[in-house]
Amino acid sequence: MNNQRRDLLKFSPFALAAFAPGLSFGLPTGQVVPATSTGVAGSPMLFDVRTFGATGTGKQLDTPGVNAAIDAAAKAGGGTVYFPAGTYLCFSIRLKSNVHLYLSQGATILAAESPKPGETTGQMGGVYDAAEPKTSYDAFQDYGHNHWHNSLIWGEGIENVSITGPGLIYGKGLSFGANRVARGDYPIYIAEQAGVGNKAIAMKNCRNVTFKDFRLLKGGHFGFLLTGVDNLTMDNLLIDTDRDGMDIDCCKNVHVSNCTVNSPWDDAICPKSSYALGYAKATENLTITGCTVSGNYKLGTVLDGTYKNFEVDAKQVYRTGRIKCGTESNGGFKNVSISNCIFDGCNALCLESEDGALCEDIAISNITMRDLISGPLFFRLGARLRGPKPETKIGTMRRIVVSNITSYNSESNICSILSGIPDALIEDVKITNLYMQHKGGATADKAKIVPPEEVEKYPDPAMFGPMPAQGFFLRHIRNLEMSHVEVAPMTADARPAFVLEDVNRADFFAVTAPTPNAFDLRHAKDVRIGWSRAAKDATIAEATGKML
Repeated sequence: MNNQRRDLLKFSPFALAAFAPGLSFGLPTGQVVPATSTGVAGSPMLFDVRTFGATGTGKQLDTPGVNAAIDAAAKAGGGTVYFPAGTYLCFSIRLKSNVHLYLSQGATILAAESPKPGETTGQMGGVYDAAEPKTSYDAFQDYGHNHWHNSLIWGEGIENVSITGPGLIYGKGLSFGANRVARGDYPIYIAEQAGVGNKAIAMKNCRNVTFKDFRLLKGGHFGFLLTGVDNLTMDNLLIDTDRDGMDIDCCKNVHVSNCTVNSPWDDAICPKSSYALGYAKATENLTITGCTVSGNYKLGTVLDGTYKNFEVDAKQVYRTGRIKCGTESNGGFKNVSISNCIFDGCNALCLESEDGALCEDIAISNITMRDLISGPLFFRLGARLRGPKPETKIGTMRRIVVSNITSYNSESNICSILSGIPDALIEDVKITNLYMQHKGGATADKAKIVPPEEVEKYPDPAMFGPMPAQGFFLRHIRNLEMSHVEVAPMTADARPAFVLEDVNRADFFAVTAPTPNAFDLRHAKDVRIGWSRAAKDATIAEATGKML
């Protein structure tokens, strides 16, 4: 027994972490570890990047040393590539199977500067790996979604990979997209230009992947672009970036938890189901829980803890920062749970099926929202149909349950919107225990607005223009239940709380809203209202132009 105990104690925390990177052993910092030509003495599964030539000074390119350490770990059958405190200036880092990157406290992987417009090389003569060749299906997504290799850290067709630790990934030299205004001290790099990197971390067709505990500043076009990655865990990440925080595209068995994402110019957590793999694949079995998303803070101020708001009149700031399923939506979103999340100074929670996706079996619960730029919910079933023809057909949106939502101080120009299209209805939606307080103030003329259909338009809450409802605009829906819902304007608002257009079978129970004229039944069938403060009990077989 004593011999077995001594044998167990021979394993350092480094080796244990390499053996089981998903476990939190708390690798020590500041410890001097003797290095060998193959790794670290006494820890054959630990590969210190300094042993392989990386300096961590931030003054020379460390890409060769980092990639050499990864290659050595992979050749050994797997191991932990260890980044001690320091700044590691890098172009493309290539991940391999069975390799764990550990970023210690004080360690920063710094994205080297890409070539500027018209130049062929970037910082110190280096470039990022070339983007993949064009394919016949590139037209179904924008440039960023079709390429992975032109990234700071990337992997394709690999398994059993993780990046953990309290260190930082700083994408300073990455492109955040072409034709955009420079932000702060960051120059513009054209994403499509050869040698430019436009993602912090990109993975394609991988499995058994874990990202945990590290911080990401300025992630480029995507902080994470994860396409076809199955068995994916993302936990306790802090992302402060100028485009999408994380895109989870065509992935199965995904757990996103305890993450904070500030992304004022784009989406924070964005499940997608594009055609980037060359075929339609759903994102399914997805859990998002315990996360905070925001779009109201200056770049870097969430990471440093100062949380500085943008000026009220700041230009080129969209305050997007939301959770959105879409817009790329060829395969679908199935078996999705979004719970216990906080929205802060950003846009709505969005479900979008535009390119044929089956958006089904979604549970949304325990969400708090403050200072939104629109109503708290945006569900859109449309027909952009960006995909191969003729097989790309209108998708579905059904079996969606929303509960325990509180929204405070939202802008009132755009309410919550649930809108299908004439030939494709949103079906089987239940919304319960929702409190929506908005700024109010709209005049009676706004109640007469008839929003355009915009069947093929890019979906976003602002796509229809100002809304005729102050609470919910409901169009092309079958089987809707709303109970214990309250719409509360902060100043008087002349619009009805609920506008129903082409709604078939809707129940409203224990609903509170300003009266009179809380309901505008423009075209509705089989509507029941009961035990509500918004209107008297009523059962309506069919109504056109009826106010309640």
